[in-house]
Amino acid sequence: MYRQEFELALELLVPAVKEVYGSRLVSLAVFGSVGRGTPRPDSDIDLLLVAEDLPRGRMKRMAEFAVVEEKMQQESSRFTHIVPDLSPVIKEKQEVLQGSLLFLDMVDDVKILYDRGNFLARYLVRLRKRLQQLGARKIYRGGAWYWVLKKDYKQGEVIEI
Repeated sequence: MYRQEFELALELLVPAVKEVYGSRLVSLAVFGSVGRGTPRPDSDIDLLLVAEDLPRGRMKRMAEFAVVEEKMQQESSRFTHIVPDLSPVIKEKQEVLQGSLLFLDMVDDVKILYDRGNFLARYLVRLRKRLQQLGARKIYRGGAWYWVLKKDYKQGEVIEI
């Protein structure tokens, strides 16, 4: 039952984000357990929001995103099994293109909800190809996943992804 409520939350989230960010919105994606389709009732909703002309600084960006959270809070009566707690990462396009370890986990486990011009999808395809060129592997050990970016890595070597 709670998985359907996460899907409802995502359906409500997209128009709320579009209303706040308007034509500045580039991409919206969910990752983590909700993106993988394996949430628990207490899971948060990990989001990547890519937009143009964002305010500088994390606090200003979060203040702008608070309007989205308020809109979602107005829908709280529709949820009985979950509390749709949003955990956004908010970036501009050039910040995405600079790369982040965060994107490694999105290569396999992401649900893209909105993607103007396929910006995020194209970025993740390029990243996936680069990881394949390196022979990178995602390994599960000790209850967690980690990446081996290059099997023949030598200490001090710089790996560009």
